[in-house]
Amino acid sequence: MAQEDNLPLAGEADDHFHDECGVFGIFGRQDAAAIVTLGLHALQHRGQEAAGIVSFDGSQFHVERHIGLIGDTFTKQSVLDRLKGSRAIGHTRYATTGGSGLRNVQPFFAELADGGLAVAHNGNITNAMTVQRRLQKEGSIFSSTSDTETIMHLVATSKERDINSRFIDAVRQLEGAFSLVALTSKKMIGCRDPLGIRPLVLGDLDGSYILASETVALDIIGARFVRDLLPGEIVVITSKGVESFFPFEKQKPRFCIFEYVYFARPDSSVEGRNVYEVRKAIGAELARENPVDADIVVPVPDSGTPAAIGFAQASNLPFELGIIRNHYVGRTFIQPTDSIRHMGVKLKHNANRRSIEGKRVVLVDDSIVRGTTSQKIVQMVREAGAKEVHMRIASPPTRASCFYGVDTPETAKLLASRMSVEDMAEFIRVDSLGFLSIDGLYRAVGEAQRNNEQPQYCDACFTKDYPTRLTDHEGADNVRTLSLLAAGGQ
Repeated sequence: MAQEDNLPLAGEADDHFHDECGVFGIFGRQDAAAIVTLGLHALQHRGQEAAGIVSFDGSQFHVERHIGLIGDTFTKQSVLDRLKGSRAIGHTRYATTGGSGLRNVQPFFAELADGGLAVAHNGNITNAMTVQRRLQKEGSIFSSTSDTETIMHLVATSKERDINSRFIDAVRQLEGAFSLVALTSKKMIGCRDPLGIRPLVLGDLDGSYILASETVALDIIGARFVRDLLPGEIVVITSKGVESFFPFEKQKPRFCIFEYVYFARPDSSVEGRNVYEVRKAIGAELARENPVDADIVVPVPDSGTPAAIGFAQASNLPFELGIIRNHYVGRTFIQPTDSIRHMGVKLKHNANRRSIEGKRVVLVDDSIVRGTTSQKIVQMVREAGAKEVHMRIASPPTRASCFYGVDTPETAKLLASRMSVEDMAEFIRVDSLGFLSIDGLYRAVGEAQRNNEQPQYCDACFTKDYPTRLTDHEGADNVRTLSLLAAGGQ
């Protein structure tokens, strides 16, 4: 479904993927909190539910955590004035584990035996509940339902002598996907899980080191991209510079391929590839695999746009903005009646009638989740006079839930898990429907094809080939189910 910078409208079916989270930190800059705020603005697409910043001024930590968008709170001078110090880390959140209350907003902060520790996390710890139960039996008291708090407790209870060793001891007990940024009174620490499922980059702003989820967060503040952190790497940043550690057993990387399809901003570069160019290549592969005799190519905005450009270029068809997106729909819009509720899709998208009337239209979108919004968009395009409507999807069918930091519906609610492509086409009422193959997706990101013996990426949402153990998830269908268990819901 097209990427949103707003939460779903009240009453609208939750028919899109929610991005994971974004992390950002800077060390050694007097306006640290203001820089973090700007960085989080650039990462807002990775989480629109809540945000937080923790700073350190040389003598004490300062914590601000709030529900809502970055601009709702952190652009206020009074808030920035409270976040004193030359080092800070921040987090923008969409809940994949735990509830959505303030107690689960990151970064988490605690006073440990030898000083304060703040941690911000992008990903999902797939054994967090198992570890939490063990820690509770040993006397630990948890104040949230977030898996990130488990990391804090592991650091606090470690028997190692110094913070570096305790942090390493903690993360070596974790399973799943995690990109972490942590702050102590003397250090900023970054860490990627051994498979490098989630992104994390190192940057430099006039000698001040930065950790961020995406390169676009460096661009917005004029920082220099240094490099991606390697899978399984821990970097420790102090006033003396950057020190690197590799405490995990080396494994073949499995970066999340859906970052290229949907999650990362198109103006970011991830793992050395520009996202916009990859998405155009995806569209071109899609056109070669699923050609259609049509008049125009129309993206479902906004995340379908680069793929639609690639599709149009490869097909020698005109590219038209046949659907216009309203970027100013409020997150709290109230839909009081059924008749108004059914208009919900038009509050966000409206057909550009003069571009599509009488035309054979190819709609290009990044994915289909439940299919309900795709159904409404197809109906809207038909009502605007399209002669034919064909849909092309810039990824393989999504058949499985993600357990690595992306909030997806239960597998049974994913349209592709229970319908053939032909049945899906009938359900969303298109003249034809085509998906990119898994090998086509791999070709678009620079591989010849998927290596089925040793896959080069995490593609579990398409293939059900999960690259890590799912310790907490045995017998559970998706992350949402586990969230209820973590919160005592079942």
